[in-house]
Amino acid sequence: MGPPASPGFYVSRAVALLLAGLAAALLLALAVLASLYGHCARVPPSELRDRGAPAAAPSLPGQQEPTAQPGPTPEPDVAATRRYRRPPGPWDQLRLPPWLVPLHYELELWPRLRPRDLSASALRFTGRVNITVRCTAATARLLLHSLFLDCESAEVRGPLSPDAGDASAGRVSVVERWFAVDMQYLVLELGDALQPGSLYELQLGFSGAVSQDTREGLFLNLYTDQGERRALLASQMEPTFARNVFPCFDEPALKATFNITIIHHPRYVALSNMPKLSQSEKEDVNRSTWTVTTFHTTPHMPTYLAAFVVCDYEHISRIERGKEIRIWARKDAIADGNADFALNITGPIFSFLEDLFNISYPLPKTDIIALPTFDNRAMENWGLLTFDESLLLLQPNDKLTEKKIMIFYIVSHEIGHQWFGNLVTMNWWNNIWLNEGFASYFEFGIINHFNPKLPRNEIFFSNILHGVLREDHALVSRAVSMKVESFTETNEINELFDLFTYNKGASLARMLASFLNEKIFISALKSYLETFSYSNAEQDDLWRHFQMAIDHQSKILLPTTVKSIMDSWTQQSGFPVITLNVSTGVMKQEPFYLGKVKNQTLLTHNDTWIIPILWIKNGTTQSLVWLDKSSKVFPEMQVSDSDHDWVILNLNVTGYYRVNYDKLGWKKLNQQLEKDPKAIPVIHRLQLVDDAFSLSKNDYIEIETALDLTKYLAEEDEIIVWHAVLMNLVTRDLVSDVNNHDIYPLLKKYLLKRLISIWNTYSTIIRENVTALQEDYLALISLEKVFGTACWLGLEDCLQLSRELFRNWMNHPENEIPNPIKNVILCYGIALGNDKEWDFLLKIYNNNTKEEERIQLAYAMSCSKDPWILNRYMDYAITVSPFTFNETNVIEAVAASEVGRYVAKDFLINNWQAVSERYGTQSLVTLLYVIGRTISTESQILELQQFCSNMLEEHQRLTVQAKLQTIKNENLKNKERSARIVAWLRKNT
Repeated sequence: MGPPASPGFYVSRAVALLLAGLAAALLLALAVLASLYGHCARVPPSELRDRGAPAAAPSLPGQQEPTAQPGPTPEPDVAATRRYRRPPGPWDQLRLPPWLVPLHYELELWPRLRPRDLSASALRFTGRVNITVRCTAATARLLLHSLFLDCESAEVRGPLSPDAGDASAGRVSVVERWFAVDMQYLVLELGDALQPGSLYELQLGFSGAVSQDTREGLFLNLYTDQGERRALLASQMEPTFARNVFPCFDEPALKATFNITIIHHPRYVALSNMPKLSQSEKEDVNRSTWTVTTFHTTPHMPTYLAAFVVCDYEHISRIERGKEIRIWARKDAIADGNADFALNITGPIFSFLEDLFNISYPLPKTDIIALPTFDNRAMENWGLLTFDESLLLLQPNDKLTEKKIMIFYIVSHEIGHQWFGNLVTMNWWNNIWLNEGFASYFEFGIINHFNPKLPRNEIFFSNILHGVLREDHALVSRAVSMKVESFTETNEINELFDLFTYNKGASLARMLASFLNEKIFISALKSYLETFSYSNAEQDDLWRHFQMAIDHQSKILLPTTVKSIMDSWTQQSGFPVITLNVSTGVMKQEPFYLGKVKNQTLLTHNDTWIIPILWIKNGTTQSLVWLDKSSKVFPEMQVSDSDHDWVILNLNVTGYYRVNYDKLGWKKLNQQLEKDPKAIPVIHRLQLVDDAFSLSKNDYIEIETALDLTKYLAEEDEIIVWHAVLMNLVTRDLVSDVNNHDIYPLLKKYLLKRLISIWNTYSTIIRENVTALQEDYLALISLEKVFGTACWLGLEDCLQLSRELFRNWMNHPENEIPNPIKNVILCYGIALGNDKEWDFLLKIYNNNTKEEERIQLAYAMSCSKDPWILNRYMDYAITVSPFTFNETNVIEAVAASEVGRYVAKDFLINNWQAVSERYGTQSLVTLLYVIGRTISTESQILELQQFCSNMLEEHQRLTVQAKLQTIKNENLKNKERSARIVAWLRKNT
């Protein structure tokens, strides 16, 4: 008896014969295709399985020799591809085998971009690359990176003779080539082994598609300039996208020189890392003329810094220390002077860093280009820096924004990379923080040099430190510096470009500078940069140069080596909480967790940090001490019963940690704030608020301790401190929760009494001299929260000012709403108005083409308090004009407000299919989280589950259920916290 019959369907004999014939034809076609597979057709990752070959060759040392010049690239005679499944091999590893070292690339790219042909859905490019390599180990197999490319030809020439030139070079046959897609390799199987110590040239012809959906590899930008629709091509190679453009050895340590040639339409200009060497013409098979632009040879650099642009742009330029700097942008933007600010600051920044490090910028020119759309913000390509135009061009109406300072920071960051990253490159991506962390740190040194009045510590805290401390904790998934072995996939490299690499890296560099001194810090960096110029370095190399600087002086004494100190911060996740008992002088450290666990033996974070403690006592700076164990006694930190005795740890908040005190320590600080807040510097008033509320939220101290620090606020005239208080007290959930009836009237009474002074100061400036805010960066980043809170608390003057500014703008559009408070005024203009104001804003939205402003207007329209207006808005977005609101999920925007949550829920009941079609099924899941953000009971969860039962797939319902349980638990905890806040407010109002 055979197996049980399977369910199936019946076919007639004729149909069966027909199917059999088709199957045979298909098998024949597959056999033909398989025989052609050796000709290296482009194979998408989803369609190719890796195939293996014999074991890898051993690595042997070799000596660098002169490079050979490229020759022609004929199509080799490649044998048919072997079609067995390949065993495990070097193509399964993320890192290239060390058999070949690239020395020089001769690269030619020919993108087929034409000015009048912008509608083509699949723009392609062709190219040739000749790579001179040195063989370090005998091998008959070559691996290099290639992804999404068609390999048209492959040849290996050599051994090359430096004396006789290419003419005498032999050939090594390529018997097979294939793709190992998982690790993105092109594999060449050779007829003979390459010999260690010899030079060879790999000659490859290839083609590929220009990316139109992502900004990776060679990508297309469509834009409008001078009333015409235009296009440009640009490249983004970091971290691993050079392999999308040309076959290469795509690792940062494999530096080489590049000769780059770009073939392009004559109407376009071609840019690359180096200045133009020559220009000629050539005809294609259709007798169309193309321009051939060749560039000078680059210095030794990694593939991720190679850069190309083909565009129809204008530029402005200046000479700085004999080298040309050009800013390229849309012709309209150049004519309007939008690039002038960037040009004026670029040269002085270069000169400042040259003088600081005593190392000249090595390239003969710098091009900086403003791309219409560039998702990666900015990129430091050597000699050709690329920026999203929104981060480089200064519009006339940007005066009352933080845009000017932001451009200064970002330009400074990318120029800083010319030394940290380009001149000296990390050995591999696990230490990318050596690039990004130091470039981020020096942003602030640069801008402080040119703008000495800016409050450097407060800005660093607000822009860098606050954000990363909020996200970092002991159980976070990674440290700043990771072990190479922990990486197994290419996409893990892309994930390294995050808050920890940039912000935590910058914070650790700042901490290092603080416990040394500026002279030693810069001296060590000079030595490091000089030693590893045009080369690569590890984290330990940097620590060694700092140790050398320490060893050559006697003033600064460290408890251990620089490596031991800094490894304790870079090689473990999270950061410490330091607790000082001011009665006994006992200081202890512990890892910071999101929610302190009483039985911490259950947790796995057992390491300690070697912590520099800079501190002040009664306003006077004290000597540096070190906490290099879990607990230590510092008798000098004890305080007396005197009202004037207080201690604050972490001077200028240069240490990467939070500070806690015993009850007496907090009490002393609170007393000082109420008595004379100006005796405590602004940065430390900011620190006390931020640390106290974070520690209370995560169960290290009571919420009442944090609230006590706000009693003095009537005397607080620094808006950045107010911003910190309001961000912690007036949270988004509190503002959008209609069930906050207990806390709202008490908070209103408590805060308005203290807020009125700072309100009067800035509302007067807004009314009488708004241009005075141009130079007040901290006000520009803080005003929105302060004004929004004042209006939410019902301060009549705030509501009246909102009406005035909105109506004045309606009646006289040239009277624009001041940017720092524009979101607030737009929202309350709609909330306090009716359909007249709403229709006006819709008209403005429809006539606006700037994505950022359209998003701002779309969210403002969701601020209406009228259910019928909100229903009309959602209906308009979903059915009436479904392609209008492409930048914003209108239903989510409506659901985020206290009134809109219920309106959106009702709308979803009747229109969920249309919403799903408009925004995708995942949007329904997100909407349920937004609608259910205040749930606190099982019955509310059940109600939402029933509500969404017909909308979602089974797996989505399970996901939603788990998420709603998490939201409920968080809300229950927050309710307990809110109840304690209410009790405290009743006692102190």
